[in-house]
Amino acid sequence: MKNILATAALIFTPAFSAQAADITVDMLNKRDDGAKMVYSQDVVRMDVGDSVTWVPTSKGHNVEIIAAPDGYDIPKKSKLSKDVSITFDTPGVYLYQCTPHKTMGMLGVVVVGDGQNDISGAKVRGKKAQEKLAELMEQLG
Repeated sequence: MKNILATAALIFTPAFSAQAADITVDMLNKRDDGAKMVYSQDVVRMDVGDSVTWVPTSKGHNVEIIAAPDGYDIPKKSKLSKDVSITFDTPGVYLYQCTPHKTMGMLGVVVVGDGQNDISGAKVRGKKAQEKLAELMEQLG
């Protein structure tokens, strides 16, 4: 009888799997919409515990987080032309750039969870980068 009850409990217990997502963002010389020196997604929205993997489709790109929530230990920039994956365990908004193409406006944003911190004051160099940051801020609303 115990075996029957145990089996019944297994059958009728819903299976919940807390599986984190892994989102891929390509580092591009040119995107389908004609934009140059960009990431495949300007804004990535995700849950706490999810990861982003950036993949260079051409040589010479990387990822450097330049603004993040308070208390987040910002990692150094990734190596050029290498995949990099970061798991985001702290909710907030993260601004990143491609170091060699930062003045060309190669910026992106990761929004984790509720994304409450303000990145509008992040220091970006170059007119195109400033324009791109303004566009990203509009998308964040």
